[in-house]
Amino acid sequence: MTLPQGEVEVELTDPLGAPSAAAGSEQSIEGRSLGQLAWRRLRSDRGAIIGAIIAAIFIVMAIFAPLITSVYGQDPSTQHQDLVSADTQLPFGSLGNASASHLLGVTPVNGFDIFAQIIYGARTSLIVGFGATAVSVIIGVTMGLLAGYYRGLVDVVISWFMDVLLSFPTLLFALALLAIFGQAKSFLGLSGTPLRFVLIIFVLGFFAWPYIGRIVRGQVLSLREREFVDAARSLGASDFRILAREILPNMVGPILVYATLSIPNNILGEAGLSYLGVGFQYPTVSWGQMMSDAGNWFQVDPLYLFSPGLAIFLSVLAFNIFGDGLRDALDPKSTR
Repeated sequence: MTLPQGEVEVELTDPLGAPSAAAGSEQSIEGRSLGQLAWRRLRSDRGAIIGAIIAAIFIVMAIFAPLITSVYGQDPSTQHQDLVSADTQLPFGSLGNASASHLLGVTPVNGFDIFAQIIYGARTSLIVGFGATAVSVIIGVTMGLLAGYYRGLVDVVISWFMDVLLSFPTLLFALALLAIFGQAKSFLGLSGTPLRFVLIIFVLGFFAWPYIGRIVRGQVLSLREREFVDAARSLGASDFRILAREILPNMVGPILVYATLSIPNNILGEAGLSYLGVGFQYPTVSWGQMMSDAGNWFQVDPLYLFSPGLAIFLSVLAFNIFGDGLRDALDPKSTR
């Protein structure tokens, strides 16, 4: 009998060789790919799924920020001076004058709607988080592939460069670089907010690539000795084809895990730089910039500081939990 691909006909017999009651029945044995097995393990991890849902909510919030604020009826740059006391510079009422119109109240002095700023702050923080992660992954994977595959002098030079970057005082360099270029009117055709985005993404991404570079290098050193690589080399495959078609697809799992765990680190990095005053400035809204402004008012208006702090906490926690679950799902030796 001819069976479809992936199905096997199984005939059950008793120990004496006689057909059993289930003789003639067909059972399908369906093979699963590594991706399907990983998805099955990930789907059974409730923590990872909850983290993915929360992360997706923040991503949707960032993408559709203008639509959400228009439905909400408030704009992050609109000042509500009528809700702020001219004497104390504080919002009237308790909890920052929170109401149905202003769910989280308004800011001191200028009277900006906090909830609208949280929504637009998600866009800024996630752009930096994803952008810096993309920079570090692209550079780190490229350097790791070259160092692990060619070894020798190439490996020595790249490994030395990674060691130098890992020992470099990243925060001090970031503060100096952003302070210098922050005062420049233009650089490489960029100015204002786009220039600050590029600078922050570059600083966070460039100094983080040695971490993924070391991981990739170690994996490549092992994979280049496998039989399928020797087979491709014996068939005349070029180095580029071996790296792109044979080695790189076998490292998708570690790269994805690193990326999901790197995004929250970059979000925290942007928040820290903005909190120190060298990150984003008004009118660009970010969670770190909101916390920096709220630092002077937390004793009399704690909700102003609590709101962006909670947004940073939830987003970082969600990405970390999802990344941890993804790591377990892609690891066949995991017992979780």
